[in-house]
Amino acid sequence: MPSRCDAPEDAEARVVRQLAAALIYEELVEAVPTQVEGTAGFVWTLDGLRWRAQGATGPFGRPRLRPGSVEVRSRAGVWAAARLDAFASALPGDAGELGRELARTVALCRWNAAHVHRGDRRHLAFPELDAALDEGHPYHPSFKARTGFSDDDHRRFGPEAGATFQLHWLAVAPERIDAALPADEATFLGRECGPETFAELDRRRMAADAGGFGLCPIHPWQWAALKDGALAPRLADGSIRALGPAGPRYRATQSVRTLANVDDPARANVKLAMNMGNTSALRTIEPHSVTVAPALSDWLAGIVAGDPGLNRRLAIQREYAGIVVDRDGPLGGQIAALWRESVPALLEPGEEAVPFNALMATERDGAPFIDRWLRRHGASAWVDRLIEVAALPVWRLLAAHGVATESHGQNMVLVHRDGWPERLVLRDFHDSVEVTPDFLAAPDAFPNFGTIDPIYRDAAPDAYFVMSSVEELRALVMDALFVFNLTEVSDLLARRYGFPEAEFWRRVERALYAHAAAHGLGARQARLGFTAPEIAVERLLARKLDPGSARSRAVPNIFAPSGARVREAS
Repeated sequence: MPSRCDAPEDAEARVVRQLAAALIYEELVEAVPTQVEGTAGFVWTLDGLRWRAQGATGPFGRPRLRPGSVEVRSRAGVWAAARLDAFASALPGDAGELGRELARTVALCRWNAAHVHRGDRRHLAFPELDAALDEGHPYHPSFKARTGFSDDDHRRFGPEAGATFQLHWLAVAPERIDAALPADEATFLGRECGPETFAELDRRRMAADAGGFGLCPIHPWQWAALKDGALAPRLADGSIRALGPAGPRYRATQSVRTLANVDDPARANVKLAMNMGNTSALRTIEPHSVTVAPALSDWLAGIVAGDPGLNRRLAIQREYAGIVVDRDGPLGGQIAALWRESVPALLEPGEEAVPFNALMATERDGAPFIDRWLRRHGASAWVDRLIEVAALPVWRLLAAHGVATESHGQNMVLVHRDGWPERLVLRDFHDSVEVTPDFLAAPDAFPNFGTIDPIYRDAAPDAYFVMSSVEELRALVMDALFVFNLTEVSDLLARRYGFPEAEFWRRVERALYAHAAAHGLGARQARLGFTAPEIAVERLLARKLDPGSARSRAVPNIFAPSGARVREAS
């Protein structure tokens, strides 16, 4: 959700603001704190010109820029609002592709403004809300690039328009398909799609003379993108055969490639590979991660079930089935499917759920999404409860069990009763969990992924799930959960409810220490070094401009004993 912006903000102005903030934060420019038009701000030089913006530094050194305040001084000495085209052309490195992503982000935001009516989202059920959260990444400037999507694709397959569609299906020769299913194909697909749909697919498969072939869904957009290109040789040689659309209707969630079952919301979400660029990555699926996903989910679920300190507060949205086509061939990663438990199926009577990034959202009435919750329960009590329910389970997984998860706003779901936090749901594990063997509490229970996919045999540290140091685990958790997630909540609470950010983070720190003391985790927590003067954060923008640049940079740690103070943005 866009930081420091409660009123509607023009799409171009928002992209410019987030671009400037990322440049400053990732040290791609040398920004100097100063006064800008009588208030706190920054000035920097880029492409021989002077730039400035109003704002101040928040937790973990994150710059908070005032909407509409980014300006550039012309060579004639006149300050004027920065325009995106000029800003993008001034960027260091190879900014051509990024410039196109930024322009496309603006275009799709404006399409949404013109074509999508967004009412009050507070009363939406979880599946509808997960599609309606259209704000995008609060930090990355190309937060809605969706490279490869036309306006018509956006209307048909983007979550904002709410369109529904069926999956396209392929029959794939046995040598070109790998699957990890919880039951035989007929039982599994009969349960997921309905027995009538499976019977129809089986009939089409037999009609295509593909009786021994396996079935795999493909996103209809991906089918259109591949059928006359990378997939054409396989269609020509008969090792893959198109069966057409079939089965339940699905709608895209906010991640675009993960789809929710509209006809039966309790059925699984399906995550499908797409050759679409969104924020900082191409949204294919790493082929080696697909068939190991169920084992990984089962392992995580077992940890939670066996820990009384976790199982009342945390649920795992298990990825319990996966299919990948041409795993080691040229199509690897471009046709793959993961089935993930749906949030509605995990809820108990009286519980409701919201994606965690809804907590930072502002509704059309100008009030935050969580406004009624805070007025009902009180900001102080609600903050303490949120920390207990949302921050501590993620931290306990790390400190007690040695498991780091990428817990950013889209990967967390808050379960509540009438706005009072009750439980946390974590999701999306197949390529975003990290461990280091000597910090695992139960290393013998860690799955041997090499028996599932040979790529994991003798893999070098830091290549997949296994990291070379505890510091890597700390970096993943603190970067995702604290630096780029909870700072958005603390910012909104400070601006709208007068709850000081410094107090928010003092309470987080007290909770971490109290939890460690209560559960005998002091030594393990100390080993994580979460109070180091500086911590590493990922440089998302720098890597786009120069893939060879440093992956991370050090930022001031608000948990350091010296206390990296929060300077309230004015």
